[in-house]
Amino acid sequence: MDRRELAGFLRSRRERITPADVGLPAGQRRRTPGLRREEVAQLAFISTEYYARLEQARAPHPSREVLAQLARALRLSDAERDHLHHLAGAPPGPPPGPSREIRQSIADLLRRLPEAAALVVSATYEVIAWNELAAALMEDFSVLSRRDRNLIRRAFLGPYRNGRRLYGVSDADEFARTSTQHLRAAAARYPHAPEVTGLVAELLDGSPEFARLWAAHDVTDRPTLCKTFEHPLVGPVSVNCDVLDIADRDQRVFLYTAAPGSPSEEALRLLSVVGTQRMGVPG
Repeated sequence: MDRRELAGFLRSRRERITPADVGLPAGQRRRTPGLRREEVAQLAFISTEYYARLEQARAPHPSREVLAQLARALRLSDAERDHLHHLAGAPPGPPPGPSREIRQSIADLLRRLPEAAALVVSATYEVIAWNELAAALMEDFSVLSRRDRNLIRRAFLGPYRNGRRLYGVSDADEFARTSTQHLRAAAARYPHAPEVTGLVAELLDGSPEFARLWAAHDVTDRPTLCKTFEHPLVGPVSVNCDVLDIADRDQRVFLYTAAPGSPSEEALRLLSVVGTQRMGVPG
């Protein structure tokens, strides 16, 4: 662990970030550029005293969890994150399981798409980020547990709204087939990750359909370019579906957009106003 280099690197990254970059008020009487030490500590969920000692080259070896939290708080690029690990004497190794860390640029992208429902899923199809329109179209993911935000589990094991599978989407059966193929590929990449092996075991035990698809050993898929959601408030919403792969994180961004001038575009606009307030309609 190179304490002096680590201290200098952390200080330089802190000083380049403005409060506005991370949604904090600028305030007054800032004697140094960038964020204050206590602000970085707050964003990284560590104590101010410990962070100050890191910048003073006096702190003990930070854990990998602390390094990950610092990388996120300081908005480090992938190369900078790797450099941080090397300085701390903890070179980044192969991931123990699917990544749930969202690149800041992707999080920013979701917020900048007010007319598109957008969400990010991990390699196991856990919804790990979403924008307001996606929550209005599908479900308010913020009130769900991690377990209940998994779309593969929901497709095969429910719950089903009004007897409709996966939010009443028109290609639910095709999604089940494709997601099974993706999960098989993920199981090969993360053979010892408990969240992957546990999910597969749960689905094999609870869904004969999944067991049949899993036994086929298929790992290819055909993209679905258009689908229709049966929404309980605005009715059918037909959308184009585009998928962007984030290869280095093993994640996917799903973008749902309606044809300009279509009734579905009007429905999405209404949902953007209504948000997740379902007017008493059960989710």
